[in-house]
Amino acid sequence: MKHIYLDNAATTPMAPEVIATMTEQMQADFGNASSTHYFGRQAHAVLDTSRHTLAQSIHAKDNELILTSGATESNNTAILQTAKLRAKEGKRIITTAIEHHSVLKPMAYLETQGFDVVYLPVNEQGVIDLADLKAALTPETILVSIMMGNNEVGSHMPIHEIGELVRNSNAWFHTDATQTYGLLDIDVQADNIDLLAVSAHKINGPKQIGFLYVNDAIHLPSFVLGGEQEKKRRAGTENVPAVAGFGKAVELLTPAVKADLQARYAGFKQQLLADLKANDIDFALNAEGADQVGHVVNLWIKGVSTYVLQMNLDLAGFAISGGSACTAGDLEPSHVLIAMYGEASPRVAESIRISFGHETTSEDVAAFAEALTKIVKRNLAKQAAKG
Repeated sequence: MKHIYLDNAATTPMAPEVIATMTEQMQADFGNASSTHYFGRQAHAVLDTSRHTLAQSIHAKDNELILTSGATESNNTAILQTAKLRAKEGKRIITTAIEHHSVLKPMAYLETQGFDVVYLPVNEQGVIDLADLKAALTPETILVSIMMGNNEVGSHMPIHEIGELVRNSNAWFHTDATQTYGLLDIDVQADNIDLLAVSAHKINGPKQIGFLYVNDAIHLPSFVLGGEQEKKRRAGTENVPAVAGFGKAVELLTPAVKADLQARYAGFKQQLLADLKANDIDFALNAEGADQVGHVVNLWIKGVSTYVLQMNLDLAGFAISGGSACTAGDLEPSHVLIAMYGEASPRVAESIRISFGHETTSEDVAAFAEALTKIVKRNLAKQAAKG
């Protein structure tokens, strides 16, 4: 049986060029980048070259990037260390109800430490009302943390407008750009972003590597204590092969490639929706009408549970998700769909996420639509037979 991968919002397969780059680095530049001898200097040169590539990709300075283990560490660092540094200035932090858990859990922890965390609501398109943000901003607000693109429904927040509002306040602006990095053009200067988190494994790079952009006017205390790596901002021996692989993954995403991917993903989405309609499947698109990140499609399949759909699609050879992969072992319903539609909405328990990637083909999408159609009709027929 052929297995078709449609869960690229969870992670992506490494590009062959990335694997080749990492293999070369593991063989050639095994030195510790903090060592001052020849082998250390060679490894450090790789770090410098890769860091420059990463910084250029978001219009940042090289020294504004802290290499981390990924977006979870980056988000935790940005949030917890901002709170630690600025607690005497104020204890209000603003975020949204649909953030990734690597943002929501640090926020919950800070609430136990006496911080006032405001969770902005979202509409049915998964987007905040800028008036709500403006009203929530006070002189005591030290941080605004709002994701760039949602990992479950793909809604794209109005980042530029948010940055403009926050710029005129006392707060710093942090964004989790994990799902948009590599697809959308990001300019931290034009959008007034102070802190930004990404992971390499979302763009066909390796796992356990990412970065945190920190505006050079901000000096956060180190989140990981130990050595003096990353200019004393993040202790731990750098993973040079992974950093090199990350840089290669970014190099591959030229403006032409990104434009082609966006066009392909839009075509796959139209194809999928058209096939389901042609087969009389009763469904709705979650976050319909929103400005969406192109690779994510979240569907409400009416009358069939998420669990049944996931299980049967897996048995049929299709990898999709019911929500965030980081909560795959959690039986709790999607906090994103609850925030958008309410806890009582059937969408919460009857939705699936499909996410396209570089290797997705039109034939894959057609095969998926056919399999999903069979599964839905079979399960609805069983329900009808039971009365």
